[in-house]
Amino acid sequence: MIQQHPIQAQGYLPLIDFQTWRVAVLTDCQDLEVQNLKTMQRHDQTDEVFVLLEGRCILFESEGPGQAVQALNMEPLVAYNVKRGTYHTHTLSPGSRVLIVENQDTGDHNSPLITMTADQRAEIAGLTAELWG
Repeated sequence: MIQQHPIQAQGYLPLIDFQTWRVAVLTDCQDLEVQNLKTMQRHDQTDEVFVLLEGRCILFESEGPGQAVQALNMEPLVAYNVKRGTYHTHTLSPGSRVLIVENQDTGDHNSPLITMTADQRAEIAGLTAELWG
C-alpha cells in the first residue's frame, strides 16, 4: 500500500509517524517571519534533519540565551542535521517548503524553548538582511 499526504497547511505539519521516526514539512507562516521570531528551541533527545525543497530558508543557531547567533542560508536538496541540544530557529521566504525528519516523540516535553534577547533578535534581523538583501 502507498499512502499520499498532500502538503496543504502553513507552518509545521507532521505528515507521517512510524514507530520511532516522523516526517514533517515546514512552510512559511507569519510566526516564522524574521520580525516575529522570539524563541529558539533545542531537542534534548534527537537530532533534527532539514531539507529545503523550494524557496529560501535560513537556519539560525545559538548556544543559548544572550549568546551569539550563527546563520546558515540553506541550499535546496541538501540535508542539514541540527545536532541534539543545539538551540535553533528558522525563517522562510514566501512559498518555501522544508522537509523535516525527527524522532516521532519530539515535542514540547523534550524540546525546551528559550526567549531570545533583544540583541539576538536584532542579530537575526541583520543576518537575514545580509543573506537575502
